[in-house]
Amino acid sequence: MPQTPPACVQCTLENTYPDGENYICPDCGHEWPISAAQDIDDDAAASVKDANGQALADGDAVVLIKDLKVKGSSTVLKMGTKVKSIRLVGGDHEVDCKMDAGSFMLKACFLKKV
Repeated sequence: MPQTPPACVQCTLENTYPDGENYICPDCGHEWPISAAQDIDDDAAASVKDANGQALADGDAVVLIKDLKVKGSSTVLKMGTKVKSIRLVGGDHEVDCKMDAGSFMLKACFLKKV
């Protein structure tokens, strides 16, 4: 079964494709090595824990444990909002998710596994 390419590490859109030794995002033009993407996925999956210390995995459902202001916007993500089907990524904000208000990158310390 062929592996689907990961979402772009820069713009988080899922329209990426492999080209030789790199993944390419046609939306933002970002390129990164395939081996680096595999390392990020392995590291992210091994170490992401929620506010209670439970390990998170791709596809888990979580709940926000406090109100979060969205930087550069007047939008507020309310405490108790359930987020389905999260995706773990590397970096400072470990969780990528889609909500009614849009797509967001969140820190796991503000989430609780359901």
